[in-house]
Amino acid sequence: MSSPSPVNFADRDPALRPLLDRLLPADDRARVEPLLAELGELAAGDLDRQAALADAHPPRLIPYAPDGTRVDAIEYHPAHDRAAAIAYERFGLAAMSHRPGVHGWPTKIPHTVKYALSYLYVQSEFGMACPLSMTDSAARILRLFDPERYAAEIAALSSTDPELRATGAMFMTEQQGGTDVGLTRTLATDRGTHWTLTGKKWFASNPAADVILTLARVPGQGEGTRGLGMFLVPRLRPDGTRNAVRIDRLKDKLGSKSIASGEVTLEEAYATPVGRLTHGFRQMAEMLNVSRLSNAMRATALMRRAVRESLDHTRARHVFGKPLFDQPLMRATLLPMILDTEAALGLVLEAAARLTAADDGDEQAQALVRVLTPLAKHTLCKRARTVTGEAMEIRGGNGYIEDWVNPRLVRDAHLGSIWEGSSNVIALDVLRCMRRIGSHRTLADTYGDRGPAKDRWELLRAQGDALLALPAQEQETRMGRYADRLTHAVMATLLHDQAEHEARTTGNGRALLVSSAYAALLDDPDCLPRTALDHLAELAEGGQIPLATAEESAAHVR
Repeated sequence: MSSPSPVNFADRDPALRPLLDRLLPADDRARVEPLLAELGELAAGDLDRQAALADAHPPRLIPYAPDGTRVDAIEYHPAHDRAAAIAYERFGLAAMSHRPGVHGWPTKIPHTVKYALSYLYVQSEFGMACPLSMTDSAARILRLFDPERYAAEIAALSSTDPELRATGAMFMTEQQGGTDVGLTRTLATDRGTHWTLTGKKWFASNPAADVILTLARVPGQGEGTRGLGMFLVPRLRPDGTRNAVRIDRLKDKLGSKSIASGEVTLEEAYATPVGRLTHGFRQMAEMLNVSRLSNAMRATALMRRAVRESLDHTRARHVFGKPLFDQPLMRATLLPMILDTEAALGLVLEAAARLTAADDGDEQAQALVRVLTPLAKHTLCKRARTVTGEAMEIRGGNGYIEDWVNPRLVRDAHLGSIWEGSSNVIALDVLRCMRRIGSHRTLADTYGDRGPAKDRWELLRAQGDALLALPAQEQETRMGRYADRLTHAVMATLLHDQAEHEARTTGNGRALLVSSAYAALLDDPDCLPRTALDHLAELAEGGQIPLATAEESAAHVR
């Protein structure tokens, strides 16, 4: 159960539309508006109800047919199917990055639009975003590395037709080697016309997918990740028979219960190579990177839902004669949640915009995406755990009861910091970017030339250079906190950019007050920006704040 449903999640979001006003060309902004309105209403209504039902009725493995034939089928509740139809068919969230014409777009839809719509969707249904992201990413990998061979699979993965569409999956983890992919033991055998794969995959989400991308060891290709090739394992062999993919069991997970994750055995499963076999791990890394951006988007969506639930509760709940929202300590609790959620959305949409530019060949954008994506995944997924936990506590005893949405938000928030690489793994990925291409300097060059964060960026550039001069072990020890500082600096700069845009185009000082309050809390977590606390209602809901008031508050921060 949720608090009384707002009419529309998009309408209740103070940051989403203003960010899209700045980031999108006018034509794209006009095209996305009816989609925001429709999906925002669904997310607050029917989708939210279906998500609760699907979470309460997890998928069930059907290993055998009544006659004893092995079928390895998964049975889903109708609510799962309804939520899937909204994502894949009505809104084409897995299709829009791969072909023109979706929702009338003359080109492929920009990643910014896709992630903005997905963000609305996930505020109600988190679990579906996993197979949705893998389907989208699988189509991307096939399109990038082997488009002619897999034209039919790309078409199916990017279809919105319920009779034709396919779903994708990515099987990477093995029991002996989770983070260390180089320990993969699944063996590929060349059969002339195709390959077969033999091995076990320990975490396989969407295990009954139509198109599975996985890594396997190619004999004679070497040890570690060098020896891994990427293969496509179809659910059905070319002759229409079921492929030798045995689902051993489904995982009993803490969260994302609406979708299936399992343990899978490949028993000489039919497979075909993707791209160059010697580049298997490199190709899979591309799939991982966009999946990590999806993780950051999902974390942001959970934070937004948690903040909205907290606002509705604190306004309705009266304590000591006045609404809980008006109690000073509650305002001090809510403010960082609101600011962090807005900063997170700005970062996700910035990364999405850079990804669109990168796909169009912009080399600077390619370098930025390479580091923005792990930074967003590292910092936002961790913060989502805290924000959803605070929201549970704000609701009190009811927040711990399954009748309300809070327990589901908390459970799902923990997933983002684990799947597609734990926080430490992601921090080391950022470190590799720094070592190879000086990504901390790229960030400083891109974001450090404007706003009050200039001094912060010069310090971060120097800290990064100093970190790289340390012994390797010491670099790794310090990397987690440094990654967070980089992320926060990017978000502070983006909030400043948005504040300047809104002040110039609307005369509203709200975004400037968000920006200055965020910067103040970065410099001193114990700071309580008085003007922001006094205007918490406007910050939370997108009200009008006099520009002079916001400018005066910002001057104190500088």
